[in-house]
Amino acid sequence: MMARPLHETWMRRALSVATTSAEDVPVGAVIYDAAGNELATAGNEREAAGDPTAHAEVLALRRAAAVTGSWRLDGCTLVVTLEPCTMCAGALVLARIGTLVFGAWEPKTGAVGSLWDVVRDRRLNHRPEVYTGILEAECAALMRGFFRR
Repeated sequence: MMARPLHETWMRRALSVATTSAEDVPVGAVIYDAAGNELATAGNEREAAGDPTAHAEVLALRRAAAVTGSWRLDGCTLVVTLEPCTMCAGALVLARIGTLVFGAWEPKTGAVGSLWDVVRDRRLNHRPEVYTGILEAECAALMRGFFRR
């Protein structure tokens, strides 16, 4: 399967796990291993957990590390509905994620090209492959719907 159709399938899964609570920004993250097996999913849980670090990406990274038994997620793909912030971009670089796939751009806090570009910074020892704008309209609509409420 070519990357784009596979990434769209995976993004639909991320959309399905995006938090739909009235309190938290609806972001969904899914991590797949090199063989395409789903390792972990998460939505934002900042409000529910009272934890400023409980972003979907961070929680998915933690859960995938628990499943694999290692913090090194070499060869794994992180699929997330929204461009990661600086914390999440830094975390996925530190976890050695092989590929990042995201949907909607986040011009206010995005750290994969919008405001900063943490994942492509040549000073860091790891740079994932990046695919952007996957099902962007659907991902952006999820955000718009939340902020309209």
